[in-house]
Amino acid sequence: MSAPARAGAEEEVRRLVPDVAALTSALDDGDYLADAGLATALFLAVRLPQPILLEGEAGVGKTEAAKALARVLGTPLYRLQCYEGIDAGEALYEWNHQRQLLGIRLAEAKSMEVAEADLFGEQYLLRRPLLKAIEHPGPRPAVLLLDEIDRADAEFEAFTFELLAEAAVTIPELGTITATHPPVVVLTSNRTRDLHDALTRRCLYHWIDYPRPERIAAIVRRRVPGSAEPLALDAAAAITRLRSLDLAKPPGIAEAIDWVSALAVLGVERLGPAAVEQTWGMVLKNRDDLDLAWTRGAAWVAGGGHG
Repeated sequence: MSAPARAGAEEEVRRLVPDVAALTSALDDGDYLADAGLATALFLAVRLPQPILLEGEAGVGKTEAAKALARVLGTPLYRLQCYEGIDAGEALYEWNHQRQLLGIRLAEAKSMEVAEADLFGEQYLLRRPLLKAIEHPGPRPAVLLLDEIDRADAEFEAFTFELLAEAAVTIPELGTITATHPPVVVLTSNRTRDLHDALTRRCLYHWIDYPRPERIAAIVRRRVPGSAEPLALDAAAAITRLRSLDLAKPPGIAEAIDWVSALAVLGVERLGPAAVEQTWGMVLKNRDDLDLAWTRGAAWVAGGGHG
C-alpha cells in the first residue's frame, strides 16, 4: 500500500471517529449504548490501532460492541466463534478438497495432466474469517471479532496472536499475504480460563459490568421500540433480581429484550406474578434455574407485582 493511500485511509477513519464523544454518539445512533469507559477503549482500539480484549459475564454486550463498531466504520465484520478444539484451518483457510478432486477427474476425462500447482490456486482456497479480514481491500479496516477466545485452547490462542501481531499469513503454496488495511481486532472472553500474559499485555483491556436496571431498560426500549417504559423497567429489575440467585445460566440483556418483546406481544403493560409464570421460558433456559426461581416465587421476581 502506498504512503498516500495509507494516509488517505487513516484520514477517513479519523473523519468517522474524530473523538470519543463522536464515537459514543455514532454508537448510540446505531442503538448501542456505550458508557464513557467502553467508548474510550473502542476509540483507542481504532485510532492507535491496537487489539482490544473485552471481558465480562455472558450477556453484557461484548459481541454487540464489535458489531456496533463495524456499523460505525461502515466496514465488514468478520466473526470467528471460538470453541474447544478449533484449529488454524477453521480460523484461517483450508483447501477445497472436493473441488480439487473434481478438477482432477475433469482433467483425466480430457486426458490432461494436472500439475500440483494447478490444484493449489486461488480458486481452490476456502477463506476463513482471519484470512478474509487480512485480505479486506479497504479503504477502511474491517473489524475482526474473535468471540470467546477463552474457549479455545492455549495453542490456538498463541497461533492467533502471532498472526494478528504481524497482520500477515504465509500460505505455503501461495506465499505471504500481508494486510493492506490491518483489521480492528476485538477479542471477547467470559473468563472460563485465564488468557496468556503474552496476549493480554499487548491488548487494550476493558471489563464490561452488567448494567444497572435503568440502563437495561434503556437498551431494551431501543431494541423493542413499541415497549412501554414501565414494562421495560419492570423486566430489567426482575432480571437483576434473578441474577442475584446462584443460577447456572443467569439471564443477560438478550433475554431481557426477548422477554419484553414477548410480554408486549401478549399485551402485558406491567410485570406481575401472572405474567412471570406465563413467560418463565423467555428468561430462564435451564431446569435447575427454573426450580431455583420457583422457590423464590413469581411475586418475588415481579418485585411485588402488579397483579
